[in-house]
Amino acid sequence: MTELEKCMAGEYYDCHNEIFLDFKKRARELLKGYNALAYEQKGEKMSILKELFGGIGSSVSVASPFICDYGRNIYVGNRVSVNMNCTFVDCNQIVIGDDVLIASNVQLYTATHPVELSERLTPDWHPESGQYFCRTYALPIKIGSGCWLGGGVIVLPGVTIGDGSVIGAGSVVTKDIPENSLAVGNPCRVIRKVNGGNR
Repeated sequence: MTELEKCMAGEYYDCHNEIFLDFKKRARELLKGYNALAYEQKGEKMSILKELFGGIGSSVSVASPFICDYGRNIYVGNRVSVNMNCTFVDCNQIVIGDDVLIASNVQLYTATHPVELSERLTPDWHPESGQYFCRTYALPIKIGSGCWLGGGVIVLPGVTIGDGSVIGAGSVVTKDIPENSLAVGNPCRVIRKVNGGNR
């Protein structure tokens, strides 16, 4: 498997492989131009987002500043609003459905490292090896249609948030959230159903 294939499969991969450095360089160049544009330059902004993202629907707004890792792994549906100062670490796919609101300072992280130190450190690492000193892997994030993520929400790797759910401001979402749920806290937990769901 190539390093890219390993990454997308959720396996350990070399995040400093040339292909990822190229992805980062391209994204940084596009983001520099994007974040320099004025609010009213909507046409120019959309042109850059179409080039940056893997896929994007209609009536999408992404406020500046916006930060992402590669851009190419971000897929956004229709009628999506991403407020200012959001960070999408898209080493694996970030898929956002239709009619989604993402408030300021939201962070979506697909990349992670093993918790156990013995697994986190690269075996037999030395400076001349050309390897990174720790192991990295990435898991996809999915935000369902009709969701609202409040300010400062953090979504961790591998999490799916079901359609119609609301995540309260400041929450850290460590596990999947079922559809039509109001969930809050650190770690984020469902406190009740919404949108006519069972109570």
